[in-house]
Amino acid sequence: MTLTLLQGFSVKRRAPELIGPALALKSHEVKPLSDIDDQQGLRFQVPLIFFYKNNPSPSMKGKDPVKVIKEALSRALVYYYPFAGRLREGSDGKLMVDCNGEGVLFTEADADFSLDQLGDDEIKPPCPYLDELLYDVPGSEGTLGCPLLLIQVTRLICGGFVLAFRWNHTMCDAFGFVQFLKAIEEMARDNAKAPSLLPIWQRELLNARNPPQISCVHHEYDQIDPIKATLRTKNPNDLDHKSLFFGPKEILSLRNQLPPHLKNCTTFELLTACIWRCRTIALGLDPNEIVRVSFTFNIRGKRFNMQIPQGYYGNAFVFPAVCSRVDALCGSPLGYAVELVKEGKAKVSEEYIRSVADLMVTRGRPVPTTMGDLYFIVSDTTRTGFEEIDFGWGKPMFAGIAGCALFISFYVNYQKKNDGECGIVVPIRLPFSAMERFQEEIKKMTI
Repeated sequence: MTLTLLQGFSVKRRAPELIGPALALKSHEVKPLSDIDDQQGLRFQVPLIFFYKNNPSPSMKGKDPVKVIKEALSRALVYYYPFAGRLREGSDGKLMVDCNGEGVLFTEADADFSLDQLGDDEIKPPCPYLDELLYDVPGSEGTLGCPLLLIQVTRLICGGFVLAFRWNHTMCDAFGFVQFLKAIEEMARDNAKAPSLLPIWQRELLNARNPPQISCVHHEYDQIDPIKATLRTKNPNDLDHKSLFFGPKEILSLRNQLPPHLKNCTTFELLTACIWRCRTIALGLDPNEIVRVSFTFNIRGKRFNMQIPQGYYGNAFVFPAVCSRVDALCGSPLGYAVELVKEGKAKVSEEYIRSVADLMVTRGRPVPTTMGDLYFIVSDTTRTGFEEIDFGWGKPMFAGIAGCALFISFYVNYQKKNDGECGIVVPIRLPFSAMERFQEEIKKMTI
């Protein structure tokens, strides 16, 4: 199938195929997900995109990236075989992976353009060509009974290639997916027989306690009036999808607006406060309404006594929420929102994490607070390591989330192609009228 892109470029795809583990599975297992994994709010698919130049290592010269990546993927699936299975749901709504080895969807494609013909607007998220560079195979977009991973490798006329993925978020978070990509990298580039870091399932580590006990306040799961919470439109044709670039100048401008005791806040805290405040202003909400922002919080490492081992690739995060009246958020200096974000981060503890898992089983795995104008989620992917993945053609000129979901924005590392400036790109979706005002508010704060 040949598709024509906006600038007259075209992509010619071959028929998708299923790629299974290189070795037959020794047994047919059914593996339950954790109570953090299978919450309703994670039952969606995440698109990733990587742009690689024609810069092969000596061992890769003359080799076809499609063949190399396909073979490495199949070998990596021997160790990450749950990705080749299918999700099914138990009687209580619990998700489990039927490790049947059916495979992941793989599409080979060729495009008639080069990387030099793409500018920042074509590379940074939201990628305008995502539908052509990552084929949405009919019937693959669901959660139950569908492939857990979708891949497309597109060769370019310059010798470079574009690699795009879509993975089911219930299976892993961004850190877990990078671990899987590192295994493919080692199989492709180093011809490794096994990953240097072996995958560990052990999803029971993040299951609810017995008996479960909700011991903390979780505003991210507050149940509010769905009429008030609904975005004015969910029709994609009525929503604008743009991104903002925050470089050193913009970050410094925001930091200069803070009182002395907050000037050492993190870039994440600063950006989250700024975007939440500007989004709320742009939406023109009732001053008496309560708005919330949630942010993903990684629970790996030694900070919490969660005993999550190296090699664990499941979802290992919570997303605490903080609340404010609209008039307080919009009428206060930026420092007010920064303080709230810092408070939200500070309340995460081992008990808080256990309480989230307990809430899932006690309340039937609820979605986060009804998403809409009053609720917004941000996820920082700048430390996941997407930009380090090298299959033998060097590191990508861009790697990261390809866009945002309806109510979720991502922080993505980005280096401008025209002048090399490094910063963070934040894609966001808003109604057209709100997007214009949102951009104006951001500009006022970063000028």
